[in-house]
Amino acid sequence: MNDLYVFCIEEDEIGERLDKVIAGRLDELSRTHIQQLIKDGLVQVNDAPSKPAYRLEPDDCVSVEVPIEEETPVLPEDIALNIIYEDDAIAVIDKPAGMVVHPGNANESGTLVNAILARWPQVVAVGDDPERVGIVHRLDKDTSGLVIVALTDAAREDLISQFASRTVEKHYMALTERHPPNDKGRIEAPIGRDPRQRKRMTVLRDGREAYTEFQVRDFYGDYALLDVYPKTGRTHQIRVHMAFLGCPIVGDTVYGFRRQRIKMKRLFLHAYRISFDHPVTGERLSFESPLPAGLQDILNKLN
Repeated sequence: MNDLYVFCIEEDEIGERLDKVIAGRLDELSRTHIQQLIKDGLVQVNDAPSKPAYRLEPDDCVSVEVPIEEETPVLPEDIALNIIYEDDAIAVIDKPAGMVVHPGNANESGTLVNAILARWPQVVAVGDDPERVGIVHRLDKDTSGLVIVALTDAAREDLISQFASRTVEKHYMALTERHPPNDKGRIEAPIGRDPRQRKRMTVLRDGREAYTEFQVRDFYGDYALLDVYPKTGRTHQIRVHMAFLGCPIVGDTVYGFRRQRIKMKRLFLHAYRISFDHPVTGERLSFESPLPAGLQDILNKLN
């Protein structure tokens, strides 16, 4: 049996390519996957097969059949981890840029979860999602820094509660294109999924509330090094808010400039400090991670 998605196009989709519109509607599918579905005859426009480049017209209706794949178990992988702290309940890991936190489309191995399962086999019983065992928060693939991992169900529930009540404090170092309008400030702008590009987030009037505070640490010519501390945890929040402020993060070709003056394969965004209450003892803990050498080298060159 296949999953079936049916929709009629909206006014702002008229004239757009079929594969692009499907990618916007079904953001869990890659463009390559969509094109293969079209090639296999699993996509129809007005009950007839079509082509990826077909330009949609008024009143077109699209149906997409997606074969259901059998779930594959997440396997332990012996991947080196930079463990900052661990005990029987939690671990704090310094995640490198380039590592995905949990498996997903096109990332079935090499993730932090694969590494966690190898290092702490007991975590397989933590939580009810086998692809997110022990995970209570995440960092983007191209963001480095500190991640808390829950090693028991009780620790997981407590940490989730702390994130929900906003008592976990997270600080990031970010290098931005251009200077912010003030040396310190607070951005209050709701965030939701971009209705035109479903894989992106954007500031929306009816989005979820989002707050980010920042303070300038230093200036490097046209660039600014910021200490950023988000007060909520929306997807891509810092990246969206910095772009909204007019000073996108260096290396961010999604929310910033497509042509970057500094050539990077990652974002200049590093989660360098995290503070929270230990889920067992209640002790307030705080951990820090130094700026990765590659990012420090960029600052040295700019200086």
